[in-house]
Amino acid sequence: MTLQRLRAAVEVKIETAAEGAALHRTIIWVVVDEGDRVFVRSVRGPAGRWYREALRQPACALVVGEARIQVEASPAADPEQAAACSRALRSKYAMDGSLAAMLREATLPTTLRLLPRQAPGGAVRYPRRHG
Repeated sequence: MTLQRLRAAVEVKIETAAEGAALHRTIIWVVVDEGDRVFVRSVRGPAGRWYREALRQPACALVVGEARIQVEASPAADPEQAAACSRALRSKYAMDGSLAAMLREATLPTTLRLLPRQAPGGAVRYPRRHG
């Protein structure tokens, strides 16, 4: 299942693009909280290119190994979501020396929730792995 892959992945790539530009991939961290919500955060705060592009063009994708997961980025506007992301980061990356950078006050507003893009026919869910 896709959520399990995201939970297990240490790093993923996010595909974003500036308007009219080619897609590019950036390595980021991804977390899934206890409520199965998927979050990402920009370690560079609002200066992160992928973050700015995801705000302008929310339709993006995560690449996890060979899988490409189409998602829609949405700002985690309320403090509860930012806190949930921080808890999930602390749990998943507790032993990583870069964790403190992801928990800085300047990075908190760059928390994005990733939702699966709506499939034809209206079904909204994370896709299962094919193969």
